[in-house]
This record gives sequence, C-alpha cells and structure tokens, in this order.
Amino acid sequence: IDSRICTFLTAEQLLLTRGVHGSFLARPSKSNPGDFTLSVRRNDEVTHIKIQNSGDYYDLYGGEKFATLAELVQYYTEQQDLLRERNGHVIELKYPLNCKDPTSERWYHGHLSGRDAEKLLTEKGKAGSFLVRESQSKPGDFVLSVLTNEEKHEYVDRKTKVTHVMIRYQDGKYDVGGGERFDTLADLVDHYKKNPMVEKSGIVVHLKQPFNATRINAANIENRVRELNKVADNSEKPKQGFWEEFEVLQQQECKLLYPRKEGQKPENKSKNRYKNILPFDTTRVEISETDPDVPGSDYINANYIRSMHEEGRHVEEGKVFIATQGCLQNTVIDFWKMVYQENTHVIVMTTKEMERGRNKCVRYWPDLHATKEFGKVLVRNVDEQRAQDYILRKLEVTRLDRVGKPLRYIWHYQYLSWPDHGVPNEPGGVLWFLEEVNRTQSSIPDTGPIVVHCSAGIGRTGTIIVIDILIDIINRQGLDCDIDIPKTIQRVRQQRSGMVQTEAQYKFIYMAVQQYIDTAQKRLEEEQVVHYTINHNSRVVSRGEAKIQNTNEGLKYLCEMCLTVYENINFKSPQTSFSSNTRR
Repeated sequence: IDSRICTFLTAEQLLLTRGVHGSFLARPSKSNPGDFTLSVRRNDEVTHIKIQNSGDYYDLYGGEKFATLAELVQYYTEQQDLLRERNGHVIELKYPLNCKDPTSERWYHGHLSGRDAEKLLTEKGKAGSFLVRESQSKPGDFVLSVLTNEEKHEYVDRKTKVTHVMIRYQDGKYDVGGGERFDTLADLVDHYKKNPMVEKSGIVVHLKQPFNATRINAANIENRVRELNKVADNSEKPKQGFWEEFEVLQQQECKLLYPRKEGQKPENKSKNRYKNILPFDTTRVEISETDPDVPGSDYINANYIRSMHEEGRHVEEGKVFIATQGCLQNTVIDFWKMVYQENTHVIVMTTKEMERGRNKCVRYWPDLHATKEFGKVLVRNVDEQRAQDYILRKLEVTRLDRVGKPLRYIWHYQYLSWPDHGVPNEPGGVLWFLEEVNRTQSSIPDTGPIVVHCSAGIGRTGTIIVIDILIDIINRQGLDCDIDIPKTIQRVRQQRSGMVQTEAQYKFIYMAVQQYIDTAQKRLEEEQVVHYTINHNSRVVSRGEAKIQNTNEGLKYLCEMCLTVYENINFKSPQTSFSSNTRR
C-alpha cells in the first residue's frame, strides 16, 4: 500500500473493503518512526504485526533478519507456516494489497527488484533504455535504472552496464538527492531526458528510450489504457500503444515453435479445419477411447489451457479450459467422446454455424426436444433459452454402452453477438456472458474443464479464455492485485499457438478488464460496510469489550489502536520455535 499516506484506519478499511483473506500491506509505524507495521486480513478481521528496523536489518522482533522490507515480506509469504500467533494459529500472507501506482507512464515497473531490472535492461534493452521502479531498500522512495555505456573513450569497445539512481520522495516532491525538485515522477524523468545526469566517473546517463512495463495494478488499468491510446508524439513512430505492445508479443511467437507432429500425420489431416492450425503435442487432448485398428483414433484438434496465478513467488494452477476448433462433419463423434471423458459440463461456443456464407462449425447438438446419437453418446436437447446476446441450451447426455449410469447434463452457451469481423463494440455483453458461464461452472461439484471453441479455436477462443483468466486473478487477489495482460497471453500461447489473433482482440481484452474493474469498484462503493463509524450523533463505538459514548473519545480510542500491534508473534522454524517479548 502507499506507505506515504497509509494510517491504521485506512489500512483496516482498505483490507476489509478491497482485500480478501490473506491480503496484506506494510505501512510506516506511527509509534516508532523508521519501523513498519504489517497488516494482514484474516477472514473479516485485520491483524497488525510490528516490523522492527534496527538500522542494520529488518525483523519481527525475533525470527529471521533481512536486509530489506521486501525480502522479509517475501520470506514469510513463501514460508506459509512460519508466521503464527501466540495461540498457534497461522497468519497467512497471500496477496499484497498494492499501492496505486504513482504514475501511469509505461516506464514505471512497480516492485521490480534491482537484479530483475538489470536482467531486463541488459537482455532486452539498448544503451539509453531506462525504467523507474520502487525502492526495495527504502520503501516509499523510487529508483531510476538506466542502461549506460561503461567506456567513454573513442577507441575502446563500449560495454553496457546498469546505473541505478535513487529518487527520494519527501514532502510531496521527487528529487535525486540534490538539485531541482519535481511534483511528479514524469516531470523528473522529462527533465533528465533533456538534461542528462553525469556519474562521478564521468559517464553521462542518457535517458533515450523508455523500457516499458506490461505489468499494471489492476485498479489502475484506466490510466494505462489512456496511455496506450495516446497518439505517437513523433513521426518516426506512427503507431504506439496497443499496436506496439501487440507487435512485441507477436515477435515472441518464434520462441513457441513446439512440435505439432500428431496433427500433421496423414491419418489426422482431414480432422483439422485449417491445415496449418494444429495443436501442440505437449498439451493436446488425447481421446482415451480408441480403436487399435484405426491409426490416429486418439486425435482431436484441441489443447488443455491451464491458467496460472502467482502466489508470492510460487506459480499455482488455476482454472483449466479446453480450447478446440469448431466441429467438422467427421469430428463430431470425437468431440462428444472428449466432452464425456473430460467430465465437461459447460461448453462455450463463440461463433454462429454460418458466417458470411461460410461454415464455421457443424451443428453437434440436436434440435429442441429432439434426440440424436453421436457414436456411443446419446444427446437430447432438453431446453433452450435465448438471452440478448446468447442462447443457452440444456443437453442431456448418456452413454449407450453404459446402461444404468446417471444422466449427465451439459450447459451449452452459444454467444451470438460477436461480429463476423473485428470485436464487439463494447465488452459489457461478453462480461455478462462470462459471469453466467462461471456461475454455472462453479455450481457443479467436481466438474471438468470448460470447453471453448470458435471456428479455428484460437482468435475468439483465446480472447474469451484470457479475459476469464484475468478476471479470475482479480477475483482471487482483489482489485489492487498486479496483472500482466501480454504475459498472460504468452502463457496461453505456450499451450495452443496463435491464441488472440489480432490487435483488435488484444485491445478488447484491456477494455473488458477495465470495464470489469470499473463495475466492481462501483459495486464496492455501493455495498461497502463502514467498519469504523464516528458520526455526529454520538453513536456508540464498539471494539471488543470497549464502548465509547463520546465522538471525540471514540476518535481518540481508534487512533490509539494504531499503537496496538503484535510483537509476540510465534515463529515456527524447522529447528526451533520461539516467541518474541511483549505485546504493547
């Protein structure tokens, strides 16, 4: 959280209204300047833990010692069972409640470490590339990292190195430890673009081109979209923003040339709607019900898409999808084999059967109230409901060779409002559609992956899946979590090539996430329960057993609560378990 403005009251309010169980933030201690307080949401309560800054290290008044606040937080985030109350209850640090970025400029990288900044700049930047990041050694300050030329002599080969310049934030102003002070980080950077700094060694620190970040604070996405929508400021770069980000993503495709041998086999070629859009062998769905006399009977043009979310430094698996092409006449039976074997209960179809006179998907379901056999799978269309943008079908599925097995119901969502070319004008319809899809999926115990398809199974399919993954991250970690849209697409493309096909689809993902965040923020404002109410009618303020009748006394009491933090947390380690001194 923004350590420059956060207090005890705002910490609790922010965690209870914007966080989830396991959300946490660190803020400056009011009682001991230089120290910090770690505030953690645990269900509907907030626990405060004192962090000591001895001048030599950070610690929790006992336990391990760390050089930086960031390293301390990282350690207890990764070692989930080490941080405990006196009664032995574990205090989980799961999701940082991040501060609002001080700027929406794309060169701002947030909590990037110095080591990672150096790696990024040396591997992908060029001399003069720069970025700004949070300081890990001095929370509340920032660092300007610049790729510079180490040698300045004319006849010596120049080597690059990364120079780090501390940016102080004091009294609402930014400076580099001397010289002019600036109202914003952007003003500071613009100044030193025009007036380069000089190191003591004589090396001139030129800020030539920004090294742009793709990571953003989800709640700050409106500002990032505004930046990406800006027109280029010079004629040399006629296109920037969304086009530039998408082009960088496209250039990474050459790194994702994984084998696709199964789809290229002669016996499987007729099963591909487009001869060159094939599933990666490593993530393809294999049909288990095969005929040993029929080569390729385990093949279908489909891939598992496993969403990943970061828990601290760990990456854990989230939702699982199956991305596949629209059915061909000769693949409908295989499609139903796959749906049944994967225990799928929800199918998302993002295309019409015919678009612009071309078949996009063979109908693989019967008419309303009709029944049809697809191999050994019997499908009955029980019900159809038409909404504004989609049709929902309830399909009853049984296996003809498994008499006595319980009926299985499949919910088939067909989205009809995606235009033949381009993307929908606004994302509201897609967001509502996905909300309905997820409500159904989450209501079915032990269900398998959602099957998503369009025609080729990469463009609209990829767009829908990426939007859903990002929304799932936000729902898990709160509105102030970090998201990285290009990185999310890259991870999905590692599992099926070409997911998210066009710049328009790429921009639509941003628009969808922005609208989702905006709607969620408005909903929070409407539903927000004020946990600490001090009104002009001398309402009783109650916390635990304390009850204060007077408004001024209530304010004094709540402010004094700022000083009530844990200094007696138990630390469980593989070797020993001990507790620190007192609770003040």
